[in-house]
Amino acid sequence: MTRTLRQFSKQLFLFIAILAWTTCSRSSGKDLESITALRQTAIDGRPIEWDSTSAMHVFCFLGVECPVARLYATRIQSTANEFESRGVRFIGVDRNSHDSQADLRQFAEDLKVTIPLVQDSGQSIARYLNATRTAEVVVVDPSGTIQYRGRIDDQYSTGVTRGSATTNELKQAIEEILSGRFVSVPTTRPVGCLITFARSEQLETPVTFTKTAAPILYRHCLECHRPGEIGPFDISNYNEVRGWAEMIVEVIDQKRMPPWHASSDHGEFKNARKMSDEEIQQIRKWVSAGAPFGEADELPEIPTARHGWRMDREPDKIVAMREAPYRVPANGSVEYQYFVVDPEIKEDRWVSAAQVIPGNAGIVHHAIVFIRPPDDREFNGIGWLTAYVPGQRATQFPVGYARRVPAGSKLVFQMHYTPNGREQTDLTRIGMNFVDDAAVTNEVFTLVGIDQEFEIPPGVSDHIVHARLPWITRDGELIAIMPHMHLRGKSFELRSKSDNAESVLLHVPNYDFNWQHTYELTKPLELRDVNELEFLATFDNSSDNPFNPNPNEYVMWGDQTWQEMAVAFFEVARPRGQLAKMETSNVGASELAKMIDEPPSQKQILFAEDFLKRFDSNQDAMISFSEASRIVQDYSFHRIDKDGDRMLTRDELMAAAKGRRAR
Repeated sequence: MTRTLRQFSKQLFLFIAILAWTTCSRSSGKDLESITALRQTAIDGRPIEWDSTSAMHVFCFLGVECPVARLYATRIQSTANEFESRGVRFIGVDRNSHDSQADLRQFAEDLKVTIPLVQDSGQSIARYLNATRTAEVVVVDPSGTIQYRGRIDDQYSTGVTRGSATTNELKQAIEEILSGRFVSVPTTRPVGCLITFARSEQLETPVTFTKTAAPILYRHCLECHRPGEIGPFDISNYNEVRGWAEMIVEVIDQKRMPPWHASSDHGEFKNARKMSDEEIQQIRKWVSAGAPFGEADELPEIPTARHGWRMDREPDKIVAMREAPYRVPANGSVEYQYFVVDPEIKEDRWVSAAQVIPGNAGIVHHAIVFIRPPDDREFNGIGWLTAYVPGQRATQFPVGYARRVPAGSKLVFQMHYTPNGREQTDLTRIGMNFVDDAAVTNEVFTLVGIDQEFEIPPGVSDHIVHARLPWITRDGELIAIMPHMHLRGKSFELRSKSDNAESVLLHVPNYDFNWQHTYELTKPLELRDVNELEFLATFDNSSDNPFNPNPNEYVMWGDQTWQEMAVAFFEVARPRGQLAKMETSNVGASELAKMIDEPPSQKQILFAEDFLKRFDSNQDAMISFSEASRIVQDYSFHRIDKDGDRMLTRDELMAAAKGRRAR
């Protein structure tokens, strides 16, 4: 019985293997009966034919506009160089029917790709090898048998960028084949942009690009998906849209596009981006029908979209982050960069509108500009001026509302860069519009709620950190919220509490570090009767989190993306006058006394000791301004230095860890 069962199992396994091979290897292309019959010409004129003397062929599916494919292009080239002498032949296959040879040549030049690139305009190679995504690789042995298909490694995926790869499946498969061993991991899930295969016939349908899809896509997508913007293709170009049709449906269904992460169950936001269910269904129908064009006279006029400065007028003042562009490497991760610049503001100015324009939108993940006032100037809030994230609109306050920049202030640019496959440069700028002092009725400033004392255990998928805005501006109103966490951030919820009620102002069920949204309330919240603004930041430190740098680590507060933050920024406006009168958030007299008089915690002590160990070079138990790192000087020194003597004491450091003033 056991022997019979074993024989049956072997036969079943053989049947499944044959079935899988038949499925993977079937050809839908009329001009390519077998991969060994390959006859193509590369874009540089090199003939591409099957070479049975090669140890193997590695087909790499690429797309000129696909961000993941661009990131992997240099990795593919370096791997090809590494194995060329051992008879491994790499061939790049462009999956897009709409990419021209000029596009491909520019792609190769930009990313320094020298392997032969084939324009698979009929998609016969992609069909025969059953490729599904760009940045997918298929390894074929001399007999024409597929030995490996899937991703190159695990460093990049849609929305995920690790500091380095932790697996290297392509290289592993090549080494195993060269050594005569079975490939231990023959398939992995490919990453990158979906390949849309052109249909020979399109269904008869009233749902067309000109009549149905274009108006929806223009309304929701044109802002970013047009030449010169962050989107990887031009939404107004039908040939490009058709080539991305399947990918468009995928990102809409996965709620990655349009980029918006607040739940519609709580709060109303004037800057919300969301397609209606009916619009989504119309896009699905259009793609299912083969993405037909329709009648040309039904195509709506492309909306006029402003490039560059998008404020109500051209900026009164433009300030660059530095004199010379900053150079960003081709690959890897780049720590936050801080640039301090003097905007030469000689008298107090009121900013009614501001916008950050990245010098190179392809590599700027986000930019925040802070106001650093002179040490002797009183100032409301934390100094936030404005920020840039892909798709975020310019800051434009209502009439009478403005943000004050004290005379003599410096501007601090916090820059986060994401390499995209080739070394590039960036010179980001901020533009500001001013209004006269007499026209300002309400001052806008930014407050922060923060918890720096959390510790996230390894492997935990739902670690909740509670924090609150420590001070409430009673005569003010809340106009916007910006949550901030790093790669382990999972969800965020903001609650407002009063004597008789509690409500959820904002719920972000799927926090995404790649999109640092500012959620602007449609109707500002009067803070007169609010006792507390509390937020819950939930973190996923498990291996199920694809963004997680290391699920085996304890994670604490830190500026770097592999560390974590539990922060919420609150945009508040109050009537013009003296400095804001703030009240402690929901804290009675006895509790407040306890907060002031309680001894420092062990974590506060450790924070202070660690800070001193890192920066106190002369061992005098204090950190002078000159001893601190540039990041500390530019970003946090003046906040910790409460007495303004340009020295950080142990007490001030412990107070900073606690989030309160030193006594």
